[in-house]
Amino acid sequence: MASLARAIRPIASKAPRRLVQLPARPTEIPSILTRQATRCLSSTPIRRNETIDLTDLIPTPITHYSETESMMAESVANFATNVIGPKVRDMDEAEAMDPSVVEQLFEQGLMGIEIPEEYGGAGMNFTSAIVAIEELAKVDPSVSVLCDVHNTLVNTAFLKWGTEAQKKQYLPRLASNTVSSFCLSEPGSGSDAFALATKAVKDADGYTINGSKSWITNSAEAGIFIVFATLDPSKGYKGITAFIVEKDTPGFSIAKKEKKLGIKASSTCVLNFDDVKVPKENLLGKEGEGYKLAIGLLNEGRIGIAAQMLGLARGSWEYAVKYCWNDRKQFGSLIGNFQGMQFQIAQAYTEISAASHLIYNAARKKEAGEDFIMEAAMAKLKASQVAADVSRSAVEWLGGVGYTREFPVEKFYRDSLIGSIYEGSSNIQKQTIAKLLQKKYTT
Repeated sequence: MASLARAIRPIASKAPRRLVQLPARPTEIPSILTRQATRCLSSTPIRRNETIDLTDLIPTPITHYSETESMMAESVANFATNVIGPKVRDMDEAEAMDPSVVEQLFEQGLMGIEIPEEYGGAGMNFTSAIVAIEELAKVDPSVSVLCDVHNTLVNTAFLKWGTEAQKKQYLPRLASNTVSSFCLSEPGSGSDAFALATKAVKDADGYTINGSKSWITNSAEAGIFIVFATLDPSKGYKGITAFIVEKDTPGFSIAKKEKKLGIKASSTCVLNFDDVKVPKENLLGKEGEGYKLAIGLLNEGRIGIAAQMLGLARGSWEYAVKYCWNDRKQFGSLIGNFQGMQFQIAQAYTEISAASHLIYNAARKKEAGEDFIMEAAMAKLKASQVAADVSRSAVEWLGGVGYTREFPVEKFYRDSLIGSIYEGSSNIQKQTIAKLLQKKYTT
């Protein structure tokens, strides 16, 4: 199969920009026209700090795909079905990612979607990455989250915070052959993300890191890690700093691989840092700005996790309704013909559509340089709820066989439960939404 990125690039360079921007209300256009983008988004004009011209914008539905995004969806769907699909059950049973799957993700350009072409990436927009994450999750959420964390957290970190030397050193590897990992969580620092016990001490040659990290995604496959540690405890969260650590650095080790309920092929490990020496050129961003880096990345990453949950919901729904409308009969009729089943199917599809609109609205606002924090929180909250509800219903619709591992819906249900936990629990999303609403409505 030819590289997806290579096939889509010619279209990406010609795609009309208006199709990938969120339509603005007329009263908002003047401020948008003159505003310079301040966020790191993708290899779109916003990342290059250019003014966005929306004067010829034609309003389109939130979920309307540009030609580039449509081609991405179709290509990734075919790749996921034909290449990943046959390996899903074996990877789940083995609780390990098939190395050939990782290799082919790189070959298809799916590990460097937003990385500019000058560094070996596909040079596409953020929404293209979200589309890819959703399509992968329709087949295997474990593969989807590997791709998601690598693209939306680590690649974005280098693009936004990395020096030019760091970009030249790491981005070509991240786009071509090296998986990455984002190391923030610790045993005593989950929802309270910045109560970090891992310490970094500065010396003449750089820094020395000691401590441990827990629940780290991609850690078994990764070769590059972004590690958050407290450099100055007296400053609290403002003492947190981000570092780049290579897998073969002395003192760094994977202590334990967790055995999980779901997304079992996705590695989740405990990492230890014992006098890990980090050269000063591996400081990512500035000292004491790690918290700012992490918050910004997690806000963007939540859209990615929401897309993973959306794909999971779609995958389980599609499998189940095909079974209900084509295979399973009771009382002499296909069960999908009964009104009670049709009500459930319709309700589930409506919830999936609602989650989709929240997700792509957040993605479009991000690309347009709008504030998207609340939209990202709502998208992740809703998508995780929908994924769990729909996949559970899918198990019930299939009846007894839905409870067996011969059919994929039980795996979708197990995989869905992590959505309300990682990259900000559902309660944290609700708290974020409520705080922003309180700020808006408090007089």
